[in-house]
Amino acid sequence: MKTVIGFSGGKDSTLALYKIQQNPEYEVDSLLVTLTEGFGRVSIHGVRYELLKQQSESLGIPLREVWIPQGCTNEVYQERMERAVSEMRDDGVTHIVFGDIHLKDVREYRETMMTGTGITPVFPLWNRPVEEISREFIDLSFKTVITCVDMDQIDRSFAGRVYDESFIGDYPVETQDICGENGEFHSFVYDGPNFSFPIEYELGEERVSPDHVTKRDRFLYKDVIPK
Repeated sequence: MKTVIGFSGGKDSTLALYKIQQNPEYEVDSLLVTLTEGFGRVSIHGVRYELLKQQSESLGIPLREVWIPQGCTNEVYQERMERAVSEMRDDGVTHIVFGDIHLKDVREYRETMMTGTGITPVFPLWNRPVEEISREFIDLSFKTVITCVDMDQIDRSFAGRVYDESFIGDYPVETQDICGENGEFHSFVYDGPNFSFPIEYELGEERVSPDHVTKRDRFLYKDVIPK
């Protein structure tokens, strides 16, 4: 089954990719990524396009790029995604994989988006305990760095840290999702069992972005720079 992976470069979409790669019924065609025009970065995660291309090279899977404008409206986003889905269908794609874990509204949105397209959404991580997913990710030797934190949910000091045993030990697991499913953090995976080579990087400057509703400084981005 010819399959596209909804990909952000972060840990959950990378783990979902890995799980699908273990199933011989699926043939991974490409990584569907959303990038912001003018910034040249993965939308929301803030990862540089150059790093995303290195991920693609190391994974041996081409990118399907969807570029959206800054301050993109829902109408424009929908139009560009519909165009991308149409192109996938024309290429013979039958399935699309998402790394969602437990947010029902997000899953319902994706299922609605794919209704009538002939492309079936697949959710390989769905409803698994987040502690189990977190443990599997580390035990499989995936390596990821935190690129963005929501300072309303977790401390700014988590930005730029590697997602490992030490990270989990310091994380407020009693109150926050250890997989960041509620937007607590976003990440960039730089190595793992399905990577042919690790991606070298260094940490750059921090940037704070406001909440679009309240206009308060809320999201802290830690720049990850390719070496």
